[in-house]
Amino acid sequence: MQKILSVPLSIIYYLLFFSILLVFHPLQWVCFNLFGYKAHKWSVDLLNFFLVINTYLLGTRYRIEHLENLPQGVPLIIAANHQSMYDITTIGWFMRRVHPKFVSKIELGRYIPSISYNLNHGGSVVIDRKDPKQALSAIAGLGKYIEANNRAAVIFPEGTRSKTGKPRRFAENGLKILCKYAPSAYMVPVTINNSWKMTRWGVFPVGLGNELILTIHPAFPVSGQSFAETFERTEKAVVEGCLPV
Repeated sequence: MQKILSVPLSIIYYLLFFSILLVFHPLQWVCFNLFGYKAHKWSVDLLNFFLVINTYLLGTRYRIEHLENLPQGVPLIIAANHQSMYDITTIGWFMRRVHPKFVSKIELGRYIPSISYNLNHGGSVVIDRKDPKQALSAIAGLGKYIEANNRAAVIFPEGTRSKTGKPRRFAENGLKILCKYAPSAYMVPVTINNSWKMTRWGVFPVGLGNELILTIHPAFPVSGQSFAETFERTEKAVVEGCLPV
């Protein structure tokens, strides 16, 4: 019954979703090219705000736990589990004060209004998972960027999103490169719950009445310990925060 009810709501949702992307694409261009980073950041924050608000049409609710755990004025490496595309807008909006920049697959950097423009011009990086050399080089560049500008790199170490909410094994390479090139960064483990329920039937229709929970675990410096310890501590915090499915 919920799936049937979701069909007309999802049609309205996607009409609004693509309208938002089309409106903000030229706005981003103007802000970036005429006024620079700060104006572009403002336009992206506003974009994420409207994308989040649009999900309210589907009965979506958000619970952000321990936002006070986010350090400011230092580089951050935000490592989170990955459940759906809604992870990105949730982090982008609710953690906007730390200027999150994403490690994203190369497909999202092409032909998608607003989203591709932001990934290519807003400080994020796109990686080709079939080309490890390109991927690691791009991630190294992001590490240098956050180190120089005290911003946040967001990485999903699982790589492929979990369609059931059960976390996959974390991959080491991306995190290791970020830690190497942003040695003064703080690691911020983040657990995302229930985002997978938005796409439980695939892209269409969209799941209804879900509470997306973003739990920000205590941050810790990546220096002063081995990468193996940093990696284990990060994965443990994220995985232990996942709700049973």
